[in-house]
Amino acid sequence: MSSASCLRERLREDQPLILDGGLGTELEAEEPRAEGDMLWSARFLFSNPDLIKEMHDRFIISGADIITTATYQASIPGFVSHLGLSVGDSRKLLMSGVYLAKEAAEKRSDLSKKSAFVAGSVGPYGAHLANGSEYKGTYAARLTVERLKDFHRPHIECLVDAGADVIAFETIPSIKECQALVEVLREFPSSEAWMSFSCGDHKTIADGSLFTDAVQMACRSKQLLAVGVNCCPPDVVEPLLDAAQSLLPPEMTWVAYPNKWDAWDTKLGVCVCPTGGCCFVRPADIAWLRQHLKGDDAKCEPNDCPTTESTS
Repeated sequence: MSSASCLRERLREDQPLILDGGLGTELEAEEPRAEGDMLWSARFLFSNPDLIKEMHDRFIISGADIITTATYQASIPGFVSHLGLSVGDSRKLLMSGVYLAKEAAEKRSDLSKKSAFVAGSVGPYGAHLANGSEYKGTYAARLTVERLKDFHRPHIECLVDAGADVIAFETIPSIKECQALVEVLREFPSSEAWMSFSCGDHKTIADGSLFTDAVQMACRSKQLLAVGVNCCPPDVVEPLLDAAQSLLPPEMTWVAYPNKWDAWDTKLGVCVCPTGGCCFVRPADIAWLRQHLKGDDAKCEPNDCPTTESTS
């Protein structure tokens, strides 16, 4: 059975799958100069790929069942512009994000007989702009669906060709961009994905559209395994998912990975699988989440595990 098929089967089980945490912010903590970089964490594919593998390894040790590639802010135009690479070399660099994650997963599998799945990260067009516009989505008004499809197509193609187990459409701020991703995904009929939205509050995604309308658009795709939210405050997760619960087809599930939490009720009233963390969520936080959701042991960095008092 292929890794993608195994992932599909695991999602159907009555046990949560644990995502990793904030890979970009974890890399940034090691190399603060990445903050404000036009390529953000994707630059490390070029400058320090070994550090990316080390971060993947930390999250796997801490209990992540799924790790995401360092390709959120990657793009072929970005690599050409900011690294001076050719289009061909830019494609190879983007694909290397999958290879690095797979190497980390296989290394840990050899040691523990348990392998993590690899999700190929696709950020929104706004991530390429590197101006925070993925948290507003205003750029979508001036772009056509076809233009957005043209932008995302090479990125998805690289991740698929490199063998990602699933594609992660992350921090999507507008229904128009969701539509573009749903449509372009059809060009890769053997691939599956999840769609997670950037949300502004308990009811809307970043561009002000209702989350329920965004979910309806996402659910037009037969290739989506999950839909949900990421890069948001933890307290908006349950209200958003609860409001759209009736719209979720039985073959799909929710995905949620909010930003760093001081307190997060992991006993949500809706079933969320996979679940994990986004910005500033560290390996120790993932170990804590796994313990609370699955009850099995995961390792934390020394003196870095959240205490019961600080997280409950």
